[in-house]
Amino acid sequence: MMADRVAVVTGATSGIGLAVTKVLAEQGIKVFICARNKDRVAQTVADLRAKDLDVDGGPCDVRSAADVRSFVQAAVDRFGRIDILVNNAGRSGGGVTAQITDDLWFDVIDTNLNSVFLVTRETLTTGKMLAGETGRVINIASTGGKQGVVLGAPYSASKHGVVGFTKALGLELAKTGITVNAVCPGYVETPMASRVRQGYAAAWDTSEDDVLERFNAKIPLGRYSTPEEVAALVGYLVQPTAASITAQAINVCGGLGNY
Repeated sequence: MMADRVAVVTGATSGIGLAVTKVLAEQGIKVFICARNKDRVAQTVADLRAKDLDVDGGPCDVRSAADVRSFVQAAVDRFGRIDILVNNAGRSGGGVTAQITDDLWFDVIDTNLNSVFLVTRETLTTGKMLAGETGRVINIASTGGKQGVVLGAPYSASKHGVVGFTKALGLELAKTGITVNAVCPGYVETPMASRVRQGYAAAWDTSEDDVLERFNAKIPLGRYSTPEEVAALVGYLVQPTAASITAQAINVCGGLGNY
């Protein structure tokens, strides 16, 4: 059954998106990926195909409705339809709120929130996602979408929006059998996490190692989660046994968030 399914994963050339792509493809699912950099997409596809995984993809700026439309059509042209959508593309962003520029604020919202709407809408229409127990929309949100993030107002606002969108759409589509859920990572060791630590080190006039120590101290398990741990929950949510889970926002965070 899984071998007949098709997934789309955005922001899939590194971090959580790459881990999710591997997990789904290893289950026998055909996966169509995107990122903004054409060369990185091509290299990722080549690397995964070398492992006998059925992966293809193309470049897409998920902030652009035109790009999204072309990308989803390309996925349909390649694999026929889309059964599973993982909205993973995102960015960090913040600072002292009174000093945040318009460009930064709107780019974080466009990348993290508006893209989720654009890609989901296109998948439900052009992507031919069918009613029934195989349809899955999984949005990578954040524990920052449930609680405030110091010096992260645009990021936290965008991820709160993703959680709200998830819950609303999950209820809207429940009768169709298509499930909609959010996976909410806490601190995850990815390239973006390194950039975040650099930003806090500059804001707090300290070292990145000190920032890492402070962050680890906030996590009950005492460590960052891994991309593979986050991807494992996505891998479960696409299974037939997860068909009754919808409109939920589930944490993978080492206890950092507990609601």
